[in-house]
Amino acid sequence: MTPAADPDGNDSPRGVTNEESSEDAQAFYGRWALLYDLLARRTPGIAALRKQAALACRLEPGDTVVEMGCGTGANLPYLAEQVGPDGTVIGIDFTRPVLERARRATANHGNVHVIRGDATAPPLSGPVDAVLATFVVGMLEDPAGAVDDWSELLSRDGHLVLVNAARSDGRLAPVVNAVFKSVVILSTPPTTKIRYEKDMTATLDERITTAHERLRTRSSAIAEASHAGGIVRLTGGRIP
Repeated sequence: MTPAADPDGNDSPRGVTNEESSEDAQAFYGRWALLYDLLARRTPGIAALRKQAALACRLEPGDTVVEMGCGTGANLPYLAEQVGPDGTVIGIDFTRPVLERARRATANHGNVHVIRGDATAPPLSGPVDAVLATFVVGMLEDPAGAVDDWSELLSRDGHLVLVNAARSDGRLAPVVNAVFKSVVILSTPPTTKIRYEKDMTATLDERITTAHERLRTRSSAIAEASHAGGIVRLTGGRIP
């Protein structure tokens, strides 16, 4: 399967929240593309997490996998390794500077396609063997709806994997949650705001919980893991 859209197609990032305009989000993520790329590749433990996410997709050589909100492409080589040279990897994101980094990072992978589009209305049709979304559903107005739509792209017994960060209820929760709240504020466009009318961390928690619960209810088999003191959660499901 190949992507059914021009690489610079859909300009409308419906995945962003009401508090953000499309222009704000485009400018924000484009401006910070280099920093996000460094964090995506150099954060301690992140390589192991990305490898685990790719393994959770339960891919076989020759399979097709789609990453929704692929960002700078840090996951794409791990997915390409799983599907082999006869498989197909498709990364979708809406910010051009971010996608340019993803394209450069995967230039040596002839079976990796990076396209510009909206993760909530991906410019392709199924069936595909797996869908991966890392640190994406917390930005969506309707995370459960996105899980439903992504599930519909899958072939029978395909896999959907979500990786997200939310507040921890573990032993070190007071410390890690304080750091996490600061990260959420700094990573939420626009950058000119210090305080928001809504509790952005609570909103993020709610969306992530909603998405992961919807995936659990749709799945016939579930795999789960946590990292970084309980902040990072991975949920993988086989969709019958």
